[in-house]
Amino acid sequence: MIKRRCQWRALQKYLNNVDMAGRRNFIKKATLGTIGISTVLSCTNSKSDAPIVDTNKANKSLKKPVIISTWNHGLPANEATWKSMQNNDLTLDAIVTGMKIPEADPKVRSVGYGGFPDREGKVTLDACIMDHNSDCGSVSFLQNIKHPLSVAKLVLQKTPHVMLSGKGALQFAKEQGFKEENLLTKQTEKDWHKWMEKSKYAPVINTENHDTISMLVLDKEGNLSGGCTTSGAAWKIHGRVGDSPIIGAGLFLDNEVGAAAATGLGEAVIRTAGSAMVVELMRQGKSPYDACKEIVERIFNKHKNHRDMEYLQVGFIALNNKGEHGAYSLRSGFNYAIHDEKDGNRMEDAAFKMTWDD
Repeated sequence: MIKRRCQWRALQKYLNNVDMAGRRNFIKKATLGTIGISTVLSCTNSKSDAPIVDTNKANKSLKKPVIISTWNHGLPANEATWKSMQNNDLTLDAIVTGMKIPEADPKVRSVGYGGFPDREGKVTLDACIMDHNSDCGSVSFLQNIKHPLSVAKLVLQKTPHVMLSGKGALQFAKEQGFKEENLLTKQTEKDWHKWMEKSKYAPVINTENHDTISMLVLDKEGNLSGGCTTSGAAWKIHGRVGDSPIIGAGLFLDNEVGAAAATGLGEAVIRTAGSAMVVELMRQGKSPYDACKEIVERIFNKHKNHRDMEYLQVGFIALNNKGEHGAYSLRSGFNYAIHDEKDGNRMEDAAFKMTWDD
C-alpha cells in the first residue's frame, strides 16, 4: 500500500510536468493496474514520504567564489577583488576595487591612466558594470577621469539610465566628486608623437600581453557580476567608442546561466553582439569554452574577407553559474587570470584558432 502511494505521487509529479498532448499519450499507453515505467515510478525508499528530487534542478557542486579576468593585468586585479570579497564587501565594490589597479597603472597602456590616446592625443575611456539582477551602468567617451568603472557603478546606482557619454558623463562624474586630471603620461605622449610621423591606423592588440580588462565574478552566494574598463583602440578617430561600454557586446550576464566578456577589436565584437551570444549558447547547454569558441568562429567567418582581418584579434572569457570557466581567441597570445579557493590566483593561456603568421 505504501509503495502504491509512492508510485501514485510519482505519477502525479510526472503528469504535472508534461503538456496535455503528452499526458493523453501517456494515459493511452498506461493501464490503471500496472504502470511499467521505472524511471517515473521508482522510489529510492518505499517506506519514506521524502520528496522526489528533480535531478535536472540539482546544483552540481558549485565552485565559488570564482574570479576570472583578461590578460596579465588581471592577476593583481583578481587579487584585490578576492581580498575585498573576503572582507565581505559587496561584489560590485570588490570588482571596482580590483579594476582600479590597472586603471591607475601607467604601465598598462590600454586602460585608464597612461592609456594610448586617440589621434588627437586625447585619452578617452569606456567602462561598464553589471550585477546579478541585470542592473547595469556604463560610461563612454569619458575624458580626464582616472577611474571610469567607478563612475559606471554610480550610473547604475544613482541614475535611471544605463549609459552616460562624453561631456554628460564627465559632468556626472564631477557631480559625484571625481576630480579631473591629465591622463596622458609623458611616455604615452612620446609614443603619440612617434605615431604621428606616419599616422597609420592599426589597433594595438596583444601589446605586452594586455588589452581591455574584463572581469567576471561568481560570488559565495552563487550570484554573477562583471565589469569592463578600457582606453580603447590606440590612435582611433576622436569620438570612437568600442564594445567595452556596450552591454551585450563587451559584457553580458544572466544570473540563471552565466557571464561573458570580450577583449580585442571592439568593432568585430559589436557586429556580432559577442558576449550576449556567448551567454545564449551557454543557455543552450554549451560549456563556457565551447560557447566562446563558437562565437570566435562566427566572428572569423564574418570577417575573413574584411578589411580588419589583417590585424583582427578577439577573445572571450566565460563563467557559468556552476563555476566552470573557459576562454578562446581568434589569434594566439590571449591569456586570462583565474582566482579560486582551491588553486589560488594564476594565469591560463586561451586556446586559439590561428597564429599571427597564418
